Amino acid sequence: MGLLAEAHQILQALGQGASLKAHRTLDGAKVHKVHPLRGVAYEVSTAVVRTLEKRGWLRSNMKFPVATYLLTPEGKKAISQQ
Repeated sequence: MGLLAEAHQILQALGQGASLKAHRTLDGAKVHKVHPLRGVAYEVSTAVVRTLEKRGWLRSNMKFPVATYLLTPEGKKAISQQ
């Protein structure tokens, strides 16, 4: 899946009520997962999450060990324009 397609998938999932979380492994690595309202959580690219953050569409609550990413008003606007 390309960067643009995965970014679109993440935004759509969040717009439908899913949550995006950054989990820390025991060795300290960060793994990003989308947790849909129904179904199994799935891993997404850290690079795509960073891109969405840089565009101002997501922000993290910076909690440890599991940070949750939230849609910003700009992110909500991006979803409505897709």
